Amino acid sequence: MERATFAAGCFWGVEEAFRTLDGVQETAVGYMGGETENPTYAQVCSGETGHAEAVQLNFDPAVISYAQLLERFWAQHNPTSLNFQGLDVGSQYRSAIFYQSEEQRQVAEQSKAELVASGKYQQPVVTEITPADTFWRAEEYHQQYVLKNRPACRGL
Repeated sequence: MERATFAAGCFWGVEEAFRTLDGVQETAVGYMGGETENPTYAQVCSGETGHAEAVQLNFDPAVISYAQLLERFWAQHNPTSLNFQGLDVGSQYRSAIFYQSEEQRQVAEQSKAELVASGKYQQPVVTEITPADTFWRAEEYHQQYVLKNRPACRGL
């Protein structure tokens, strides 16, 4: 098993997009990349903790590669939006790849470079690629939120 952590806006839909992939064994939503220890949702939403809403997943690399996870990541959000996705505004909604190893960093950097070279976006890709630090699991009501509360939205 390997672990991957991504931030791409509100973590509810992002988790659902990864949770349903073959090879993804477990997902959790939480907070990463900030200064506050054990932050709450309210604290993160204030924008003052420095954390991003993130999705952490355990995956089987024999079934799905990290590069394939990155493909889903890029397709799930607008990586040219600095500190917002859709109607969600603030640094907690930034685009970020939190790598767990040097190999993940290299694959992420290559994937980002390929996206930029593709010309898909006219604006700069602002996704940060940074080492993973402590993942603070969000409150239980946020876990698998779409699955539990909005079954009509499962097709994200």
